[in-house]
Amino acid sequence: MLDQEMTKKIADGNGFIAALDQSGGSTPKALKGYGIEEGAWSNDEEMFGLIHGMRSRVITAPCFTGDKVIGAILFERTMDGEVDGKPTPQALIERGVVPFIKIDKGLEDEANGVQLMKPMPELDALLARSKALGVFGTKERSVINLANREGIAAVVKQQFEVGKQVLAGGLMPIIEPEVNIKSPERAEADQILLEEILKELDALTGDAQVMLKLSLPTKPGLFDPLVDHPRVLRVVALSGGFARPEACVELAKNRGIIASFSRALLNDLRHQMSDDEFEASLGGAINEIHGASTKKTVDA
Repeated sequence: MLDQEMTKKIADGNGFIAALDQSGGSTPKALKGYGIEEGAWSNDEEMFGLIHGMRSRVITAPCFTGDKVIGAILFERTMDGEVDGKPTPQALIERGVVPFIKIDKGLEDEANGVQLMKPMPELDALLARSKALGVFGTKERSVINLANREGIAAVVKQQFEVGKQVLAGGLMPIIEPEVNIKSPERAEADQILLEEILKELDALTGDAQVMLKLSLPTKPGLFDPLVDHPRVLRVVALSGGFARPEACVELAKNRGIIASFSRALLNDLRHQMSDDEFEASLGGAINEIHGASTKKTVDA
């Protein structure tokens, strides 16, 4: 059973979802962007300790509250850690922020223009542990590089199969079939993805709902049918490599879609900043992304 208060916050909240879920492979790059060079740690434990310190600093910043940040996606190790002496999900909940967990274990090699998710044999155990910690939902990512209908259909089918497993575990799935914004067939891939998602949504039974995390479409408003679909709790967008100003301009063109940005949220933060500088930088990013999520340049 989903927490009704969290469900309402995510469905109706006037804000966006922060993606704080870089995993092992992308952690050194994230730390470098934060101003910590690779020689600053001698093993994985120290590396993850440094990235947890960055995430803790973000979560405890005065501007990081449920007023504008309605949810946050965590990496598994972040979920298992503590912020201010409390389990990370609890620390988020106390700030009015709904916690999610990244569950995918990375991507398979490309086939038919897409990359499916690797198997997740321990998913049920992770779902049970996450729910016990107060986590509301999950996020799983695949990648679409070409407008290959067979490949895109396989991505969407796998995403919804995992999504149903998440629902059975009592959590809300964020289904994320990312279209590579550098794809030469991006517009065509967007259209095929829309069609395949609608098929899967229409096949859901009972009172099941899912969330969708999608690349910003080349054609503004393309995903309106997903925003309006009764099986969709909320549609969120990834920045996908766009810099924050461009991502915000594109997001504002799409009604009903809110941000779930990672790099576009955190890019300007540096380890060396004073607390006041850190707060000013993070607060500015939050305000910009919140504005694009809630004030649209199209008719609502």
